[in-house]
Amino acid sequence: MRNLRYVLLAGLLGTALSAQADPVSYKLDPGHTMVLFSWSHFGFSHPVADIGITDGTLVFDEKNPSKASVEVTMPLSNLDTHVPALDKHLKEPDFFNADKYPTITFKSTGVKPLGGKKYKVMGDLTVHGVTKPVVLDATLNNVGPHPMTGQQAIGFNATGMIKRSDFGLGAYVPKVSDEIQINITTEGSVPKAGQQ
Repeated sequence: MRNLRYVLLAGLLGTALSAQADPVSYKLDPGHTMVLFSWSHFGFSHPVADIGITDGTLVFDEKNPSKASVEVTMPLSNLDTHVPALDKHLKEPDFFNADKYPTITFKSTGVKPLGGKKYKVMGDLTVHGVTKPVVLDATLNNVGPHPMTGQQAIGFNATGMIKRSDFGLGAYVPKVSDEIQINITTEGSVPKAGQQ
C-alpha cells in the first residue's frame, strides 16, 4: 500500500511539473521578422515601410493559448521605406522624432483564441511617446522542431490597423491617410542553453 502511495505521489508531482512546463518562451528572430506598415499617398500609391525588431519574446502554451504573451522592441534606426529621403523625413520631428523617441514598443495585454489557429491579440503600442491599445488578428503558422536547427520554434502572421493621428503623427492628414495598415510575420525559437 505504501508503494502505491509513492507511485501516486510521483505521478501527481510529474503531472504538476509537466503542467507548469507547458508555456514555452521563444526569442523572436530579427532576421525572420518583418513589421510592415503601409498608407495611402494622396490616393495615388500605397507605400510600404519595414521597421523590424531588435528584441522580442513570445510565451506560448499550446494547451492554453489565452495565456500567451508577446513583447517586442522596434528601433526607428531600422526604418526602411526603400527611399532614403523618405526614411530621413519620417525620422524628423514632424513625424516619428526618432532622436527623442528612438523605439516603438508593443506589449500584449491579452490573447483571445478564435478557433483553429486564429487569435485576437490585444496590447499596448507605444509610438512617439504615446501609448494606445491596439488589436491584432494573428494566425499561428507553425510550431514544433525547426528542420534546420532542431530547436523548438514558432511562427505567426498578424495584421492590424491604427490611426497615426492617435500617436501625434497627423501630418498631411487626410491627403496622406490617417489609417496605417500593419502586416507582421515573425518566427522565433527556444534559445539554446547559455543563450539569452
